[in-house]
Parts: sequence; structure tokens; C-alpha cells
Amino acid sequence: MEIKITEIEIYKFGIAMPPFVISSGVIEKAQNTLIKIYTNQNIYGLGECSAFVMLVGETQNSDFELAKDFARIWKGKNPLEIERRMLELNTYAVHNPTIKSAFDMALHDIAAKYAQMPLYQFLGGRKKTIETDHTIGIDTPDIMAAQAVLLKSMKANIIKIKLGRGKDDVYRVKAVREAIGSSPTLRVDANQGWDFRTALYVLDRIAEYDIQLCEEPVKYWNNIDLKRITDRSPIPISADESVKDHHDAQRLAAMKACDYFNIKLAKSGGMRTAIKINGIAEAAGMKCMLGGMCESRIALSANAHFAMSLENIQFYDLDTALLLKEDPCIGGAQYNNYLIDVPDTPGIGADVDEAFLKTCERVGI
Repeated sequence: MEIKITEIEIYKFGIAMPPFVISSGVIEKAQNTLIKIYTNQNIYGLGECSAFVMLVGETQNSDFELAKDFARIWKGKNPLEIERRMLELNTYAVHNPTIKSAFDMALHDIAAKYAQMPLYQFLGGRKKTIETDHTIGIDTPDIMAAQAVLLKSMKANIIKIKLGRGKDDVYRVKAVREAIGSSPTLRVDANQGWDFRTALYVLDRIAEYDIQLCEEPVKYWNNIDLKRITDRSPIPISADESVKDHHDAQRLAAMKACDYFNIKLAKSGGMRTAIKINGIAEAAGMKCMLGGMCESRIALSANAHFAMSLENIQFYDLDTALLLKEDPCIGGAQYNNYLIDVPDTPGIGADVDEAFLKTCERVGI
């Protein structure tokens, strides 16, 4: 009997979190969507995405509504035909990668369960060490320094500092480094907040504080200035918002516009495109980071499996579940301080707390 999709449940999967400040605004709640795809063979798959209207242009409401259309397109079809199923969604809607990534994740969960393999193994990978950073939102230098000291006491070996407010960012980095000493490792992320001159001003002055890399210094569309900054910066530059898909990756790699790519499944519409981005990076001799939005441990589990499937992914920004006030996940990826491991059960190995689901707005297709 051929496996077929029988029903798709869609949930507004909002999760409380403390206010978190980046250069483009304040995030006050994880605006997530959960997809649960059922089949006629007693296998179901979970997918989760986190809407970031200021970075990707999607909201929880837009994802929820479009998911209804996607579910109608897929009902009665074979979930193992992942390429064909995702082509249907990409044909129907040109953009909206975030909600597409949840559907892609659910299909991969089903496919790995059907094969009786953990997802990382299904994708051709093997277990490896994944150590995530922990991110500090924008605040005053003193408050950010105090947060860094606290994270160091919690055994964080890598701290990412959100920047992008201007030349005063130098004082934020200075305060953090002086407070914590020579370790942990520091990364910075401007989230497109600087212009060309400000970027070079800040990067030149924070280089003395031993910064591993800087993400997205200028606007995502400004590939020319991104390259100019990369050519002059004493700190390696990672593209994030400017590398949404493999077409972006090909262009940036050809221009030598950055040193690294930050891959996010929610930016790229899922694992298929993310694999292509990594392939372009690998061919160009560039390493990759795997990051996230504000996902729970459900999507974190899929992210960790994906990271284990590709050796070229060597930096990890997978602290999203640590930023949330609630944990609606059962099983799944686990944090051991800042090391992440995944179970060897089939699929992503994560499930959702049914009690939490009962509090969420739901529709079934």
C-alpha cells in the first residue's frame, strides 16, 4: 500500500520569551507555526518554523493562512516524494520560505521514520560535536557585560553579541571583553544595522578584542558594500540575511563577497535548498554556520540532525530554545551545557506536548 497524506494539522505555536533586541527591532514572543502531517501508515511528521517579519517578511498569521493552502495541495499525496511535494509549494507561492521550511521538515521526519533511521543518518551524516553559542541582545554596555559574565559562569564557551546601532557598538564589545577576559570566544552580529563607513569603523576598532566573525554588517541587498567590507575587514565576515537561497549563495561566492555563510532552514525554505547553499560554499572553500530564528527544541532537533549531516557546517548558532520561557517539546535534541546531541530514534526524535497544543489555535485539513 502506497503511503499517502491523510490529514495535516496546523497550529499557531506561539511561545513566550523575554524581550530580545536586535538592530531592526524588539522580539517579544516566538511567533511560530507547527505542522503535523498524518499518513495512512501510522506515521506522522512534525515541522516547526518561526516567523520573523523584520528579517524574512512573514508573520505567524500569514504562515498560518498559507499553510492551509499548502495542506490542501498535499492531501492524498505521497510524502516520500519530497522533491515533487516541495516543487508544488514553490510553484504555488513564490516566496514564504519560513512556512515552507516547516512542511519540508515534516516530510523529512516522515521519510526518516519510514526508513527507520534517525534523520542525520537518513541524510547521510554521522554524529559529531555541536557546540552552540549563546546570544546577547542589544542593551547598554554595562548590562551586556553583566550578561556575558553570567553566561561565562554557565559554561558558555562562545558568546554572540548583537550589534548594529552605530559607532557606540565599539563600547558594547569593549565592555563585554573586558568583563569576561580572554575567553569565551566572541562573535558579533549587526543584522544589517550599519552602513559601509560605520561597519569599517566598528570592525577596525573591535578587532583587538579577538572577534571570531561578524554577521551581516550591511543591508541584505547591498552585496557590493558587503564585498568591500569583506576585502578590508580585519574580522571574517559571514553573510546571513543576504544568503537566503542557493542563487544568493552562488552570486556571493562568485563575488567573494563574504568569508562564510550562515544557513537557516527558515530562510531557505527547508533542507533541500540549505544543502545546495552548503554545496556552493564547499566548492568555494567557504565554511558554513547553521543558525535559527526563535524555534523550540522541535525545530532545534531537526536543525541539529541537519548540522550532523554536513561536515562543512562548522559553526553553530542553535541557542534559540534557550531563549524561550516554555519548552513544548518531548524528547528531541538535548543541551548538555552548550553541547547539543540528538536521539538515535527514527526521524527527528522529537514530539510535541499535547497539553501545550490544546492552548494553541488549530485547524485541520
